[in-house]
Amino acid sequence: MAAQKANSPLRTLPGIRVGHASDFRGLTGCTVILCEGGGVCGVDIRGSAAGTRDLAPCLPGHLVERVHALFLTGGSAFGLDAAGGVMQFLESRGIGFSAGKVRVPIVPAAVIFDLNLGSSKARPDPAMARRACRSARQHVAEGSVGVGTGATVGKLLGVDHATKGGVGFASLTLLGGVLVQALAVVNAFGDVVEPSTGKVLAGARRAQNSSQFVDTAERMLKGDVRRVFGATNTTVVAVMTNVVLDKLQATKVAQMAQDGLARAIRPVHTQFDGDLVFALSVGHKRADLNALGTAAAEVTARAIVRGVLTARGLGGVPACRELGGLSRK
Repeated sequence: MAAQKANSPLRTLPGIRVGHASDFRGLTGCTVILCEGGGVCGVDIRGSAAGTRDLAPCLPGHLVERVHALFLTGGSAFGLDAAGGVMQFLESRGIGFSAGKVRVPIVPAAVIFDLNLGSSKARPDPAMARRACRSARQHVAEGSVGVGTGATVGKLLGVDHATKGGVGFASLTLLGGVLVQALAVVNAFGDVVEPSTGKVLAGARRAQNSSQFVDTAERMLKGDVRRVFGATNTTVVAVMTNVVLDKLQATKVAQMAQDGLARAIRPVHTQFDGDLVFALSVGHKRADLNALGTAAAEVTARAIVRGVLTARGLGGVPACRELGGLSRK
């Protein structure tokens, strides 16, 4: 199954809508991926500092087969409470797993840590999550919005030397009308690099007023690990496809999509990151699973790059597009 074309249309595949809500004063936010008709979801976690809620329905063997939304939020573990707002929104529309007299919306969630930018007391809440649901469209906004509002990358030397992260989206169209898309929120400890060249696009900067990047991985290999790092970083990706999958197959796609993180972030999957990939299946197309996973890795890498290229500076942390004359060293 060869690719017909590669592009980044900012529209999700049918059956999926994305909504953002942002707090530009407190510098936090949340993003919801609605699949109100239900979707099969798999998950793979490689970082050691993940913050999650209700992942069990993504696991093979769980009674519930389909989810109705994915929720990505700032605010660290505090932000997980906001997922209740997504459940409220869906319940009001009669959407959820049928459990006798009630329907229970299934909403797996994952967080990033953004409390070191803006106000540490600003966290998404259920009302913000409901706003994100009401704003959900097939058109996807990118950059420093939603869960990407307070995202940063390259924190070897602290957030004062970091570069702004954000939300990125990418899409790949394969033969037979198969679509593979990825939405990524990039809040990594490491640097974001151009996959084909390894050039640092966004990451740790030499000084607060510098546009020159250090190479985080290179510095660490030379022993520059003197700082104490907390669980303050995470890249979360949602891969979406119109190929029909069961949960085992969706989990395999999520696992293969992690290769995209490894191509675009250096270093990745550290003890300081909560790196996680969801794989969400809606639609009825058929495709080879290995080809699908290969495409998932590609769109994941592209979405991560777009997350930093479309970001804008906030909270005193500049975005790479604002630095000019970027250099690795």
